[in-house]
Amino acid sequence: MTWVGRSAARREDPRLLTGNGTFVDDIHLPRMLHAQFVRSTIANGAVTGVDLSGTLAVPGVVAAFTADDLTIGDITAVLDRPPSEFVPTAMPVLARDRARFVGEPIAIVLAEDPYTAEDGVEAARVTYEADRPVLGAEEALAPGAPLVHAAAAANTLVDVSMFATEGIDDIFAAAHRVVRVRSRTGRQNALPLETRGAVATWDAREEQLVVRTCTQVPHQVRTVVAECLGLGERTVRVVVPDMGGGFGQKCVVGREEIAAAAAALRLRRPVKWIEDRRDALTASFLAREQRYDVRAAFDQDGRILALDADVVCDMGAYSCYPFTAGIEPLMASAELPGVYRVPAYRVRGRAVTTNKAPSAPYRGVSRPQIVMVMERVFERAARELELDPVEIRRRNLITEFPYTGINDVTYDPGSYLEALNLCERMLRDEGWYERKEQAAAEGRFLGIGYSCFSERTGYGSGAFAKRKMAVVPGFDLAQITMDLTGGVTVTTGTMSHGQSHETTLAQIVADRLGLDLAEIKIHQGDTDRITYGFGTFASRSATIGGSAVARAATKLADRLLHLGAHLLESTPDDVELHDGRVRGRDGRALAYRELAAVAYLKAHLLPKDAEPGLTASASFDVHGDGTFSNAAHGAVVELHPGTGRVEFLRYVCVEDCGVAINPQVVEGQCRGGIAQGIAGALFEEVTYDAQGEPLCASFIDYKVPTANEIPDIEIRHLETPCAFTESGAKGAGEGGTIGAPAAVLNAVNDALRPTGVELDDTPIRPETVQRAIGAYA
Repeated sequence: MTWVGRSAARREDPRLLTGNGTFVDDIHLPRMLHAQFVRSTIANGAVTGVDLSGTLAVPGVVAAFTADDLTIGDITAVLDRPPSEFVPTAMPVLARDRARFVGEPIAIVLAEDPYTAEDGVEAARVTYEADRPVLGAEEALAPGAPLVHAAAAANTLVDVSMFATEGIDDIFAAAHRVVRVRSRTGRQNALPLETRGAVATWDAREEQLVVRTCTQVPHQVRTVVAECLGLGERTVRVVVPDMGGGFGQKCVVGREEIAAAAAALRLRRPVKWIEDRRDALTASFLAREQRYDVRAAFDQDGRILALDADVVCDMGAYSCYPFTAGIEPLMASAELPGVYRVPAYRVRGRAVTTNKAPSAPYRGVSRPQIVMVMERVFERAARELELDPVEIRRRNLITEFPYTGINDVTYDPGSYLEALNLCERMLRDEGWYERKEQAAAEGRFLGIGYSCFSERTGYGSGAFAKRKMAVVPGFDLAQITMDLTGGVTVTTGTMSHGQSHETTLAQIVADRLGLDLAEIKIHQGDTDRITYGFGTFASRSATIGGSAVARAATKLADRLLHLGAHLLESTPDDVELHDGRVRGRDGRALAYRELAAVAYLKAHLLPKDAEPGLTASASFDVHGDGTFSNAAHGAVVELHPGTGRVEFLRYVCVEDCGVAINPQVVEGQCRGGIAQGIAGALFEEVTYDAQGEPLCASFIDYKVPTANEIPDIEIRHLETPCAFTESGAKGAGEGGTIGAPAAVLNAVNDALRPTGVELDDTPIRPETVQRAIGAYA
């Protein structure tokens, strides 16, 4: 039986759906204290005093600490770039002399229960000398603007110009047509269902600080806890229980989990911190607020000749660890050309600091924005050149592989043209183009929009090294051990936060060892069980983590074949692994438990060159520029004049993530990602008042779509196996989010075509649609 490629039922579901999962807030330890944070009430200003006497007077409050009370180092993320390109910003675990955004933690309060901790927070008194906050990129870059950090001139943390093709200005001057797109995307919150949290405790027997936290990157948390608290890494253990989502917000190291760990170390009592929803909405890591000014030159046949872009990303008050404030502008600069053959390219990417909560990666990391901008470029060029918008894409798509772009990125084989053609054919065959014409004749506003894109997955060390990160993610490790019953335990450096690793990684192992899924246990999220791992982000789990697991399983398979052949008095070439046995061509077989008994209990029977035990480990790193999944999305919408509502009539996605280890899981990833992409296109935006106070402190103000707003989505699969991952998989975690905003925006613009209005910003607000239709009517 082949497991890879089957929609096997998720092995996580029985535990999670019956309430038997264990999340951070399910952890209860004897003598445990509960932590909450005194947070800044101003966006910018000096902290002139912190009075915790009232806090300590609250019955049940055990302790309260400021930065002066705890010896904690700062969190500093670094790029190995010159000062002209990157300015590091130390992020204090607890703010000392200055507050830089509303919600910044200033003191930690420890109490016997969470309600008392909140009472203690309310009793604290902080005094400030408030200054004018800087609340937007334009304001931050304006001459004479207040500086968020004294070391960051012009409030700029990253300023990198890349890929300046020689003679590009002459290309623009001679071009048949130059189109320009200015686009802005709103600030968003990743909103995992489970907010951030941690339980920290000192284990006196092991002489170890144990931090149980919901993070995508447990080893990086261990590193930062150790550095900030002045401990050896062996003295820190990070354990991740079940996790209710992350989407990138949890793939950076947060200040609160470090403070909770410091308090547990100081008091020698367990400390629990659970982020409440208000703090999650206002003070957690945010993302997405970007501004693009893009020009593109075209010839008379609609082929792109050159691309020139200025990218400005509002990264909030600090750099996140380990990615830094460069995560968004560097991603955008490197990958803006996308799936198109762009002969000449110039880009400037900047990260600007403002008095808002800092930014972190969020599902897709700039690619929803760059795809939206590029798709708007081609839509605008199609209109000005009077070409079909799908045809102009066909003329410019990469179709020969491997392809090395002007951005110095080599794309592995994909199905860019095939996906777009199938997506369009589905909508044409269903008659949507005829329905659109009929709707126009009836005075209704119906539009069809597409997006075509690739998703770089499996970023290896080489790809991250190009960003000049001081911490270079990339490789991952895996270990596999067979026990005396013939079952195996796999330990991986990746970290699931809902992506079905317990199922998909087990499917890979099952095929390599000839085992049933029930005989395989996947273990992840424990820094004491594997040397190092970079966790889960950027769709790396199947490509890199899965390949490491596959290699480890193959090594164990070789050991089983060698041992089985020896015991059967045969050769490894004459035996095979099947159904939990080593079977010879003559029909004789030995169950794995029989081999394990020899390997562990009767080592004198082992071959002379064999070591006792049945354990193997392996690593994997993608060399070069990584793998590239691709997809095309098609959306059909109708605009309602009275309300400005955007109603979905159809949504199709044609995706190619190489070999789909579990097609059902891939479809779940696509649908969830598309929902988040639609949310960014139509609903979600974090906003502030003139003093920097967040205006979205609850779900009343932060508009999150429900199931009523998300359409049924049809997904079609293409398969272009990857040549350099172990299973042929590429990765599918972010594609839905990457493609949806562009498809939705293009569909809305297509519906608005009779009005002459074109929209380039998201989220698209109902009042904007309503005004456009009202002015036309």
